[in-house]
Amino acid sequence: MDQFTINLLFVGGSFALYIGIAIWARAGSTSEFYAAGRGVHPVTNGMATAADWMSAASFISMAGLIAFTGYDNSTFLMGWTGGYVLLALLLAPYLRKFGKYTVSEFIGDRYYSQTARIVAVVCLIIASVTYVIGQMTGVGVAFGRFLEVSNTTGLLIGAAVVFAYAVFGGMKGVTYTQVAQYVVLITAYTIPAVFISLQLTGNPVPALGLFGDHVASGEPLLAKLDGLLVELGFNEYTTHNGDTFNMVLFTLSLMIGTAGLPHVIMRFFTVPKVSDARWSAGWALVFIALLYLTAPAVGAMARLNITDMMWPNGTAGEAVSIETIENDPKYDWMQTWQKTGLLGWEDKNGDGKIQYYNDKAESLQARAEENGWKGNELTNFNRDILVLANPEIANLPGWVIGLVAAGGLAAALSTAAGLLLAISSAVSHDLVKGWLNPTISEKGELMWARVSMAVAIAVATYLGLNPPGFAAQTVALAFGLAAASIFPALMMGIFTKVNSRGAVAGMIAGISVTLIYIFLHKGWLFIPDTNSFTDAAPLLGTIKSTSFGAVGALVNFAVAYFVSKSSAPIPADIEKLVESVRVPRGAGTAQAH
Repeated sequence: MDQFTINLLFVGGSFALYIGIAIWARAGSTSEFYAAGRGVHPVTNGMATAADWMSAASFISMAGLIAFTGYDNSTFLMGWTGGYVLLALLLAPYLRKFGKYTVSEFIGDRYYSQTARIVAVVCLIIASVTYVIGQMTGVGVAFGRFLEVSNTTGLLIGAAVVFAYAVFGGMKGVTYTQVAQYVVLITAYTIPAVFISLQLTGNPVPALGLFGDHVASGEPLLAKLDGLLVELGFNEYTTHNGDTFNMVLFTLSLMIGTAGLPHVIMRFFTVPKVSDARWSAGWALVFIALLYLTAPAVGAMARLNITDMMWPNGTAGEAVSIETIENDPKYDWMQTWQKTGLLGWEDKNGDGKIQYYNDKAESLQARAEENGWKGNELTNFNRDILVLANPEIANLPGWVIGLVAAGGLAAALSTAAGLLLAISSAVSHDLVKGWLNPTISEKGELMWARVSMAVAIAVATYLGLNPPGFAAQTVALAFGLAAASIFPALMMGIFTKVNSRGAVAGMIAGISVTLIYIFLHKGWLFIPDTNSFTDAAPLLGTIKSTSFGAVGALVNFAVAYFVSKSSAPIPADIEKLVESVRVPRGAGTAQAH
């Protein structure tokens, strides 16, 4: 059986499973569409939350960015994991206790303001649409390679599958579909990592193999990788080479952005009790850790494999020849990925070999002149292909390649469904029922929910054709937008007495300054160049657009407090409402005794 047929069986089988689950768990009421009837078991919800959380950025893109940058891109791991802990401890239980369906509804009721609810909806849609672009980018990459179709065709197929199970199933269908998707994605991520770890270190546990010895050389694996990269003019893999201040801000932006993402928060509205929300968060962290502890090993081992393949005789020897790439089955993966346009090389000096090195490194100038090198000849290596190409690079069996194809698509589609559901709920429940037509019937609201999700899918697919960066980079922008707008409003709503005017002014200020900075930094002031993956020079110190969300959040907090202090205090009934959400029942009685 050829590889294309194997891929088709794995991907087609997984899609049939998702659609079958959606038909079985079709939502018949608004309660089932928005919150799965509030009857999901904490373990089930934890697994669904993990799938919702671990998007294409986590599965497809994160390890690739770590592989080509090393230590400095561990910020993705630290920020996303830390943010989830922040969400679980400070927000999820209180929001579940409040008892609403959507984040925007909580903000509207807590700040006793229709305006606050509408502003929250706008912020939510901006952040969620940006996030879903990253998922559609991952769908296009995976389909383009494994089903041998164009990026556009891949996006359309992915959109159709999401439409089939999200539009009809709602939160109920999405929840049980995401459980299946988690099983697929974690299996697909772990099995290749175990194989590769055994090949390189003899240890079947990738996280332990990362700190073990490289079998072929006897050196510690990370020391071996550091030595190879330095010899090729790159920075050491294990050392910090970037700007520390920007790194801290980026990590903080990812953390608080995580805690402000509506599609993850909505998952905690699906469990029966507040205690179940806490247990869901704990189980989700366990399920997330299975992938996040493996990702650094996947990145490091893949980079070592790629370097060894480009310099098969060691970095002091000769580079791989074009003849070898064309005739040795070990290099078939390069020719396959070249057809997608996501991998490319050019023999600049006409010597029949492909030199892969940092042509900007001063330490290699003399060696380059001596050997007649004309620059790095591995001209294109899209970071998003690394995890998907890993089984082929390591020459693993065809069924593993097919499994990874299904896993990458499961990661992208599970998060896309959650995001689209958040957008749909905001439009139908917060805009239509909450503002435009409060007397709408349940059947009418459900129709609006499905129509708005269909429109959101169409918009996300269109924007996914021209993403503003690699999947993880695009997602980082979405986290920054959520950090600057939604997170401060939620935190102040639970733990402070900020009033409605302060909340509205803070959200508008936070998301506005963040959007302006992103557009200026990316060079999109008037006409966005959505194919520009490289940032311009930072406009404020060393702060990049992906890190500015933390600054936007500070602006939000500051404006909200200033405006709130300058206007009327919150009503007494709202103050009691906030205290009832934050303080457990019986706490006052316990203190009295």
